[in-house]
Amino acid sequence: MLRDCGILPFRTSLSLISVTIMALTACSSISEHPEWFDAIHRTPIHRAVVDGHRIAYTDRGDGPPVILVHGFAGSMWQWEYQYPLAASFRVIIPDLLGAGLSDKPEIDYTPTQFVEFMRGFMDALQIPRASFVGNSMGAGIVMGMALTHPERVEKLVLIDGLPDHVREKVTSPSLQRALGPWPPLWVVEMANWFAGRGTTRSVLREMIYDDRLITPAVIDRSNRNRHRPGVMKAIRGTVKHLPLWEEGFATRFGEIGQPTLVIWGDKDAVFPPAVGVDLHHKIKASEFELIPEAGHLAMWERPDVINPRIQTFLKP
Repeated sequence: MLRDCGILPFRTSLSLISVTIMALTACSSISEHPEWFDAIHRTPIHRAVVDGHRIAYTDRGDGPPVILVHGFAGSMWQWEYQYPLAASFRVIIPDLLGAGLSDKPEIDYTPTQFVEFMRGFMDALQIPRASFVGNSMGAGIVMGMALTHPERVEKLVLIDGLPDHVREKVTSPSLQRALGPWPPLWVVEMANWFAGRGTTRSVLREMIYDDRLITPAVIDRSNRNRHRPGVMKAIRGTVKHLPLWEEGFATRFGEIGQPTLVIWGDKDAVFPPAVGVDLHHKIKASEFELIPEAGHLAMWERPDVINPRIQTFLKP
């Protein structure tokens, strides 16, 4: 992460940014002959209005509602391989406020705001009660829902979820840098604008264990997501308010009473499996399952294993 260069002239700062980006991208290349073909899902995008802000989401199936919540700096596409669950459930996948195709308003992006956004999203769709599946920070949000609005939550599935003491437990170099300290926002936004595909690939390699899955199409999609206007400000706000997570919801895991399934990739390079085991032990009504050959986005990487497990666990 670039440090604050406030005492340097603008051109010098820009030059330093450019050199850093070139160094990050020089050693990366994209294969012209990938081993995987990325299928295109023609899934209609819906819009809901929550507290005056437009939220993009997909909605498939007619069974009991299940809401899938992506993680930090993510978007709905990370759940693209969970659509088969719509054969048994109503599968709803939003882009969180400040992410993907949803609005990115001038708010603080605190943990409580994310939880209240989720409650408002349920109200907008007239869903009184649902099960939740969350990945990473999304798992933190759904745990917050279970603690704040337990009457709205049927069951929880936490995939490589957000623990307590995040800064001490995170092992991903990219996320360690993202957790701060941050330079001025204009520096971050400019660096993000100029950063290339190699930078995106290096970050994805910390999230995904099987390198063959990081195809040119996946990199392009990730690039488009992080270049959307306003996204870096939302990410920065989320990081800034991490202490509120540590002081609030992270101290109350033991109060979660809903049936909970904790799923962890055995190759998770963001939070090692021992972090998942610890989270499982803190949630009394929980089960734990380790997924082989999977990283931090285990549901995206191993849907063949995870989807049947989710379906069995959430079955009424």
